[in-house]
Amino acid sequence: MDETKIEGIPAAPAARRAVSFFGKNRVWLNILLFILTVLSTFVVGTSWSASYKYAEEISANPEFVVTLQMLMDTQVLSLSLIYAAVLLVILLGHELGHYLTCRYYRISATLPFFIPAPTLVGTMGAFIKIKSPITRKRQLFDIGVAGPLASFVLSLPALVIGVALSKVVPSLPKEGTYYFGDPLLLKIIGAIFFKNVGPNQDVVLHPVAVAGWVGVLVTAMNLFPLGQLDGGHVSYAVLGPRAKAIGRVFLAVFVVMGIFFWAGWLVWALVIMLLGLKHPRIWDEDASLGTKRKIIGFLTLVVFILSFIPDPIKGYNGLELIRQFWR
Repeated sequence: MDETKIEGIPAAPAARRAVSFFGKNRVWLNILLFILTVLSTFVVGTSWSASYKYAEEISANPEFVVTLQMLMDTQVLSLSLIYAAVLLVILLGHELGHYLTCRYYRISATLPFFIPAPTLVGTMGAFIKIKSPITRKRQLFDIGVAGPLASFVLSLPALVIGVALSKVVPSLPKEGTYYFGDPLLLKIIGAIFFKNVGPNQDVVLHPVAVAGWVGVLVTAMNLFPLGQLDGGHVSYAVLGPRAKAIGRVFLAVFVVMGIFFWAGWLVWALVIMLLGLKHPRIWDEDASLGTKRKIIGFLTLVVFILSFIPDPIKGYNGLELIRQFWR
């Protein structure tokens, strides 16, 4: 197919249609990483599933220990499989949002690479690699918003269903218990389903809700207007080169949040500094995004506000970690 031209500028080369299993595109690696991520999320999911099933026992007895036999319980394994499936659908939806938009604009991109990891959620997410330049403002904007909007849409029903299935129990022992920070979206949903939770009670999330929580966390983290993050693409499409100054401000915000809210923001800030705040130029920086995309941009900002979690894991800010180290 011949390349089309818009406003005298040649379009980016069409994306390759053929995908080789053992060739240059190495689809085998995508498949292998996906399988490993299925396993890692399933294994980690057993802990969330056991915590959910035995929540009453744990709250009643601080010395209660979940045994290997309990982890092998049929219900625990089933819940773990559901957790892994829901989480991977959300992550896959996010990356397919980017990938399919790239395909629509005939921009070459890889299939999603999943990252298995022994973290609290069983993965460090997924990514695609865009192999040809994004040359136009509307392409940059559409590719940037497609992933976060897809993961948010998939996370929303997971949170609603998961919270509806969650349990209220007497306060859990502080030792060995992880307390999640709540995004505004979860606070709203929780207020609908749990109106009378007392100060001496805790809500134990169903594994589906945990997967939805991870989904909105991934959505928010990718929407920060920094460098090559999704939010960086959107910010550059809206503000052009001025977006770099916004990025510097948010990088400083990461450091502050890492000290006072969650130490993971410090790691995130380091990753961003290594990747750099500079964004590649586009050819039509003075072109208008149009009313429709401006509305979508506003809705994306609303999604970020609903999804943002200052302290994803409570009690693990920089100051607290330093205090524990010097004890």
